[in-house]
Amino acid sequence: MIKKITCLFMMVGLSFVVNAQSIGPISITHGQEIEADKEKIVRIAGEANGKIYTLATRKKGFYIKVFKSDDMSLISTNEIEMKDFKDKEPEFEEIAVLDGKVFILGSVYDKKAKVANLLAVEISEDGKLTNNTKKLFSTKVTKKRERGAFYIKESPGRDRLLILHAALFDKEEVIQYEIKLINNDLDIMAQHLEKVPFSDRKGLEFDIADFDVNFNDDIFIVINESYRDKKTKTNHEKFQLHTFKSANGFEKEVVDIAFTDKEIINCEMLADENGKVRLVGFYSSVRKNGKANKELKGVYASVVDVNSKSVNQLKFNEFDYDTKVKLIGERRAKKGKDVKPLYVTHSLVQKSDGGLILLSEYQLYILGRASGIGPLSFTPVTHINNEIIVTSINPDGSVGWSNVIPKKQKAAYTTLAIGFGVFAGNSNFTVGAGVNIPLTVLGKGPEYLSAMPIYENGQLTVLFNDNTKNYGVTDIEEIKWLGNYNKAVPAAIMFGDNGEMTRVDQEDVEKHQLIFRPRVHYRSSPTEYIIYSSRKSKDKLGRMKIN
Repeated sequence: MIKKITCLFMMVGLSFVVNAQSIGPISITHGQEIEADKEKIVRIAGEANGKIYTLATRKKGFYIKVFKSDDMSLISTNEIEMKDFKDKEPEFEEIAVLDGKVFILGSVYDKKAKVANLLAVEISEDGKLTNNTKKLFSTKVTKKRERGAFYIKESPGRDRLLILHAALFDKEEVIQYEIKLINNDLDIMAQHLEKVPFSDRKGLEFDIADFDVNFNDDIFIVINESYRDKKTKTNHEKFQLHTFKSANGFEKEVVDIAFTDKEIINCEMLADENGKVRLVGFYSSVRKNGKANKELKGVYASVVDVNSKSVNQLKFNEFDYDTKVKLIGERRAKKGKDVKPLYVTHSLVQKSDGGLILLSEYQLYILGRASGIGPLSFTPVTHINNEIIVTSINPDGSVGWSNVIPKKQKAAYTTLAIGFGVFAGNSNFTVGAGVNIPLTVLGKGPEYLSAMPIYENGQLTVLFNDNTKNYGVTDIEEIKWLGNYNKAVPAAIMFGDNGEMTRVDQEDVEKHQLIFRPRVHYRSSPTEYIIYSSRKSKDKLGRMKIN
């Protein structure tokens, strides 16, 4: 019996444009209109063999849509169908293009064996499922509620997948994670399984802050553990980089990043092929009684040399007064208050001088009261994506400048209460590598929110959707909400060498112009992106270039 895959996907979104247009240094052109199109694209997986492969949704069905690369006309639309595995419907996890080959991944929990499985199926050039199927994961767990979740990243060479499975065994007081590196033949190149007991450390907070792979196929995992010793009234922080170098047969090596009187809140990692790993994120202070404040004190920056297993750099930079005024107001900033921990690391950009730019966005999800009968209750959900903190970090780890992109974005929808998100554990066990949002809600608003950073020729430009009433406005206190994303228009903030902001708004906005989702995009070259735009029944793929 063949059943449709149900889907989960990790995403946020945005909006934009029409046939040929420009905004600041960005130019956009669209291909042919997608005729008789009832499916909405929610993922551009990649470009190969003169074709563009995308994932689309329509009500409860999910489809692979294939387009020509030259004129972006539609070649085929194929519903995703997959044979049952262990008498279960696989839940959709990812679609990926690896070095010219297209794959879909689906997960199945085996209740009898208590195993979390991950399957991969190759897709033909015309978008149909082939018989090339392989089981990538078969991880033992304790029960369905503790089956954990899969987190998937593509390698920088776009020829590998790095997959992490993480789960909490609450009764056994164990945290388990397993990581595997997969090539484009679905071969497992490397794998590692780790179990972390926490019975000896009550109140342990364990975070897999990030994970990545570089061009050399070296694997990196950032682990952050913290707990408070009530007897000694001290905070114990373990911040480590776990490395698995291909040249060493993927043997595990650990680098401790030591510090005191601070707690790491989150982390973004950038690994190069020369053995350097850069780690940046937010940190908080620790009180005299050993409790972490949890609020954001500032930004840290570290560089680890994995060849010598040494920490070359570690700097903690407090927010400057002007930035805090924009985030929490002048009165609170004068009192020395810290920033609320509602900012999620959004993007990490490598600068031409060897430094970094960290973008961190205000994100909040609000769940309303469910209504309905039994498990089929409906829950109202509101997504809020507001201002973005932009921090430019010098090569030595100090902050060169910081600024705040002013925006207020909101989208609301109603969804089934079942499976709003799949998380690896409870509040004391987190995986900071991503936030899962059901694929079924995309197309209902969240994909229009957030922003898209573009860095070219030493210039950072950040694109986002905005209300027309905000034309020319850069004062965060004057910004009005983007409530109706169907009437959104593009805006861009360009940053100078010292962080000064220049806002660019689109001229001659057309009444019925298409709206682009910046997180439904694919970077086809260093200066070009494939994008998706639509308004009501009109849908087009397009190309966005940096002039």
